Amino acid sequence: MQLQVIQNKIYEIRGQKVMLDFDLAELYGVETRVFNQAVKRNIESFPSEFMFQLTRSEYNALRSQFVTLYTQPVDNQDVNSSQIVMSSRKHRGKTYLPYAFTEHGVTMLASVLKSPVARKMNIAIVKAFIAMRKMMIQYTEVIKVMDDLKERIDGHDAQLNQIYDALENIAREERLKQSHWMIKI
Repeated sequence: MQLQVIQNKIYEIRGQKVMLDFDLAELYGVETRVFNQAVKRNIESFPSEFMFQLTRSEYNALRSQFVTLYTQPVDNQDVNSSQIVMSSRKHRGKTYLPYAFTEHGVTMLASVLKSPVARKMNIAIVKAFIAMRKMMIQYTEVIKVMDDLKERIDGHDAQLNQIYDALENIAREERLKQSHWMIKI
């Protein structure tokens, strides 16, 4: 499975990168209900820093993000992917709020879901989290370099302005000297 597909299922909620139970269930090839049952049977493996349930407002905010997804061709048709996302989640009902799994929670799923498909998918998901982390580190480094360059350029601009002003003063003085010299002749 493409890394990008998995990364598109990673959201930031409560300041953490997480994956939602229905996306994980889909990736593992099981129903969300079955997925959550397996987790609940092993709930001691999922402390709050590994897994938490979304609040109604968090879920509504997330759903609004689904609606604004871009359009992309699917089977040679131009279909709004948010329609696909939302239609696949209609079965959840009004009372169900999804569970969010942090990177550590996803890693812990390997001990709960033991099928070969789950193991392979778990490796791919962990790689996606790692790739995103590396990308963020590189992004942060690029921003720092750009900030450093901006500071240098700002400093150089000030120095160049001083040099320009000094040259302009010298040129003005030379013009005055020449105009006085020409008057004397």
